[in-house]
Amino acid sequence: MSEIAEKFTEIRESLPDDVRLVAATKSRSVEEIKEVIEAGAKYIGENYTHPEATEKYEKMGELKEEVNWELIGHLQKNDINKALPIFDRVQTVESVSKAEHIDKRVEKAEKNVVPILIEVNSGGEESKYGIEPTETALEEVVRGISGLEHLRLEGLMTMGPYRGDPEDARPYFRLTKELFEAGKNYVEGDDRMEILSMGMSNSYRVAVEEGANMVRVGTGIFGPR
Repeated sequence: MSEIAEKFTEIRESLPDDVRLVAATKSRSVEEIKEVIEAGAKYIGENYTHPEATEKYEKMGELKEEVNWELIGHLQKNDINKALPIFDRVQTVESVSKAEHIDKRVEKAEKNVVPILIEVNSGGEESKYGIEPTETALEEVVRGISGLEHLRLEGLMTMGPYRGDPEDARPYFRLTKELFEAGKNYVEGDDRMEILSMGMSNSYRVAVEEGANMVRVGTGIFGPR
C-alpha cells in the first residue's frame, strides 16, 4: 500500500461512518489523484476550475467516473461554463447572484440539476468569500436560491482559519452548525440542509466534533506540497 493510500485509509477509518471525506487535490498530480481513488476515495475536491481541474479531469480516464468531483474553491463567473461539465457539486456559492449565473448555464452543460452548498464566511474575514454568518443573510440566500430551476441546495460550507491551533476554529464551526440548523426552516421543495462541509487537514477533527459531516483533507493525505 502506498503512503497516500495508507494516510487516506487511516483518516477514513478514524471518521464516523456518516462523515464524508473529500480528498483535496489542489496542486496534486494526476498520478496522486489516481492513487487516492484506488485507495477508496469517493470525493475529489479541486480549488481551481481552469486550467488545473480541466486538465486533470481530461487525463483521468475512466477513473474520473468513479468519484464525485467537488468544487471547493471560489468559482469565477467566467469559469462557470468550464466548471459545470466537471463538477458534481459546487460547494462555494456565496450569493444569489452567483447562483443565478450558475443556474442559467446548467442546461448548456447538458445537466438537469447541479447540487450546491452555500459558503459561509464564518470568521467575517475580508479576504474570504461567503455570506455573512448571520441567520438573516442565510435566509435571504436560501430563499433566493429556492426559485432556481436547475440548482438544488444541499447544505453549507465554511473554511475556518487556515492555520494555527485547531481549537481556534471551533467557534466558527459551531456558529456554522447553528446556521445549518436554522437554515432547515427556510428550505423549500427539493432543497435541503443535509451536508455541513467544514474542516481541513489541521482542523477536521474539531469540525467533526462540532457537527461536520463532510471534511476536506489535502496535506493530511498527500503530505506537504
